[in-house]
Amino acid sequence: MQIRVSTNDGIPIYLQIINQIKYMVASGRLEPGDKLPPVRKLAEQLLINPNTVARSYRELEAANILNTRQGSGVFVSDGVSPLARREQKRILKERIDLLLAEAQQMNITTEMVIELIQQQSQHIK
Repeated sequence: MQIRVSTNDGIPIYLQIINQIKYMVASGRLEPGDKLPPVRKLAEQLLINPNTVARSYRELEAANILNTRQGSGVFVSDGVSPLARREQKRILKERIDLLLAEAQQMNITTEMVIELIQQQSQHIK
């Protein structure tokens, strides 16, 4: 499981973790029953306070996305299915908004961004 956090984007770190785990579940990269890293281990990897990871896990558990099995760890909840198409679009729109904002700051036109996306998509296929 690959999670990245940034202290520069204005989004609290615990929310960055929550959003990324939700995205991984929505995309199928994390499936029901998959085990997540222990709080301390993930905190060490991300170089953050373990309480931040614990908060993220608690909120995801409250949303029935994760569940904790005493003595076994934290797992993706059974019955969690990929998010509805609407939620997937919402996630992508947020990422597009960030991309367009960065492009605007660099004086790069929307057309150039679209061209770059098309070029990159050729490498992914």
